[in-house]
Amino acid sequence: MAKIIECVPNFSEGRDAAKVDALVAAMSAVAGVTVLDREMDADHNRCVITLVGEPEAVAEAALRGVGKAAELIDLTRHQGAHPRLGATDVVPFIPVEGVTIEDCVALARRVGREMWERYRIPVYFYEAAAQRPDRVNLEDVRRGQFEGVREEVLVNPNRAPDVGQPRLHPTAGATIVGARKFLIAYNINLNTSEITVANKIARAIRFSTGGLRYVKSMGVHLKERNLAQVSINLTDFEQTPMHRVFEMARSEAARYGATIVGSEIVGLVPRRAIEMAADFFLQFENFTPELVLENRLAKALEGHAAPAAGPGRLEAMARPFVDALAESTATPGGGSAAALAGAMAGSLGQMVAGLSRKKKSLAPHFDELSALLAELETAGKELGAAIDRDAASYDAVMAAMRMPKSTPEEQQERGKAIDLATRHAAEVPLATAERATEVLETLRKLGSISSPAMRSDLVAASWLALAAVRGAMENVAINLESMEDAAYVAEMKARLAAIELRLEGAPAIAAP
Repeated sequence: MAKIIECVPNFSEGRDAAKVDALVAAMSAVAGVTVLDREMDADHNRCVITLVGEPEAVAEAALRGVGKAAELIDLTRHQGAHPRLGATDVVPFIPVEGVTIEDCVALARRVGREMWERYRIPVYFYEAAAQRPDRVNLEDVRRGQFEGVREEVLVNPNRAPDVGQPRLHPTAGATIVGARKFLIAYNINLNTSEITVANKIARAIRFSTGGLRYVKSMGVHLKERNLAQVSINLTDFEQTPMHRVFEMARSEAARYGATIVGSEIVGLVPRRAIEMAADFFLQFENFTPELVLENRLAKALEGHAAPAAGPGRLEAMARPFVDALAESTATPGGGSAAALAGAMAGSLGQMVAGLSRKKKSLAPHFDELSALLAELETAGKELGAAIDRDAASYDAVMAAMRMPKSTPEEQQERGKAIDLATRHAAEVPLATAERATEVLETLRKLGSISSPAMRSDLVAASWLALAAVRGAMENVAINLESMEDAAYVAEMKARLAAIELRLEGAPAIAAP
């Protein structure tokens, strides 16, 4: 089963389309990530971008978005109706398929740490990723907004971020990172400009002040339209559906002589939520999700195999990464290419093991083939994830190099950051080399029990694995050259020497 997550970063920019385009471009450049939606709101001065893809790819895309936002957005010049703490205000990860909320928590915390290491932007964790009960709710973390938290964090240890030093980034503030279930963000617009009416409705419907469970809301004044708006976050639409919130808001508005002139979705909404609203308002007597054409079609197609690769399809799949390697940019580079070679070696090995298991003549080796298949699958996934990790580690070194150095304090902070980032840039390819060596050893075990008809695939896999090892080791060596910690360098070189010994026992498989 594929692993798919959603990420919905909220950026404090909703008026400059060029800046939002740049944010989208930075994130969509990551292979394996799809930008499903983008929403801009000038009154809120905020944009919401929806990403989906495999966890590692989405995490990298979110990080690149944070970096680009720090370049483009200055919170000291930002004004808007929506509360905000950072240039990238909120980064939630949401499980979609083959992923649990616990997986998203682990990913959120890793992304938060990487955010600090790359960009020196402090991070607060919220919702399921919160490390303290008083930080579960987003509004509690963000209380005081950028201007208030910027001052309070200097004197109140209780407001210190979960990751990073106890001070906000001077222009990018802090980012709130978390994991949660699917959230529906939608707004209800009133036929009045009186913000007090919107605030009263928001107070009546939100859970924290006695309203509906799973509802968060606040009143907002839309200056451009001269309307009052009830801005709503619905954190569990199956427990508290949209239509119930809408009806309660309409009833409360009537108490103050107001009516609803329209509502709007911010971002995307699950089909199930619309089905529930349709069933309620249209009063279907026979409604079930099976009556929806797309649902019936999806069920009919369930389990069907994907079509065979047609002419050009495989080339089209590989082309984005090949083109990215050819660009006149430092990343992706040799380390990412080495990781890809290792991932391909693992995948080829999986093919050989999987097909060999199906042959009656190899039935006595079924259990061993299954074990080797599982080993190669795990290694292949880890090496695939290392493609982005390697590029990110180099980007972190460059970010550290760009840190200010006008004062002794800044020089010291910059030096520490460079050292930490350089170590990481050496450790990532070292892990790639070690994992690719394991793949090579596993492939050799596979050689004696797999189908002879696939010997050429196994040979190709072993040379790819060896290329991954050698390429990654070169990346380790060049990073070690700039390090002054002799003990650390000696430890890393010892690990390289251990790989060399293992290679002597597991060279590439010879051609038939």
